[in-house]
Amino acid sequence: MNNQNRQKKLHDFWRRRGLFVTGLAMTFFVSWAAMGHADALYIFTGVDDAAIVLDDSTDEVPDLSSQLVYVSTSSQGYDVTLAAGQTVTIHHQGSIISAQTRKETISSLLGRLHIEPAPLEMVAVDLSGSGVELTIADSLTYYDKVRETVAYETVQVANPELPKGTERVVQAGSNGERTAIYEVIWSGGEQVARHFVEEVDSTAVNEIIEYGTASTSVTAGDRIASVQKNADGSGTLVFTSGATLNFSGAKSMTATAYTSGYGGADNYTATGTAVRKGVVAVDKRVIPLGTKMYIVSNDGSVVYGMATAEDTGVRGNKVDLYYDTYQQCINFGRRSCTVYILE
Repeated sequence: MNNQNRQKKLHDFWRRRGLFVTGLAMTFFVSWAAMGHADALYIFTGVDDAAIVLDDSTDEVPDLSSQLVYVSTSSQGYDVTLAAGQTVTIHHQGSIISAQTRKETISSLLGRLHIEPAPLEMVAVDLSGSGVELTIADSLTYYDKVRETVAYETVQVANPELPKGTERVVQAGSNGERTAIYEVIWSGGEQVARHFVEEVDSTAVNEIIEYGTASTSVTAGDRIASVQKNADGSGTLVFTSGATLNFSGAKSMTATAYTSGYGGADNYTATGTAVRKGVVAVDKRVIPLGTKMYIVSNDGSVVYGMATAEDTGVRGNKVDLYYDTYQQCINFGRRSCTVYILE
């Protein structure tokens, strides 16, 4: 059955589910079947309760007026008596037969009409209308509504303010109970499939986990959107891209640009690395070699960006910033900068 037909049948069934058997002027009672009892499986629909299966091993007989499925598997089984005067429509092997009920069992009614289900055929009893509708076939489908325990689900939600690769739980999950609808298929007297169709309600609480989508790397041209400072001088740089950098402290220092071939600078630093943009010369008594930094002019007009203390040659509260060309050095000159010492 394709999904569209399944949903249509489900809609039609639950649209009529509020009709109870007692409203049909029918009387049910359960008894041991008499001679001539048809050997068949009965499926009752149109009643607002869950499905059960009855067979000869059942110790207690439930009230069939509130059940969906009834099974008779042998000449000694359960049978259902219908009230007299009801209209019965029977679908069997492509034919449609209408009859009026007497005070008789379903098996007696079928016997009176000379209809005997084949060994693998089943009888669907539809109680949702003003009368009774029987469908006799070797394959039948019905919808079972059950109350069952259900585990909570985990829902992940993107958070552009969290750094990429991080998560946080914003709502703890808890298990609960739900009312669920299953499509049940019987064929040849046996249940062959049971598929979940719909969840009507649930008391389970989903676990909600936010995951970060903000970039954790600072790219060229990225600007500081805000600086979050702590009481001890540490803090976080938040960039317009959403990236963040944590710093342990910030220093206001005088910065001067330099490049190789000018002022005695060559192509290698005091630590033996090649000079390049991002190399900074420091007084290692003020800033230890190897320190990672983020540098921006105090007026915000120039962002030098990510840097590493790899060279020496300055004294005191100063830093020299390497640029690739002499013209870039002229453009920068000497400025007051804030040097954020990165963690």
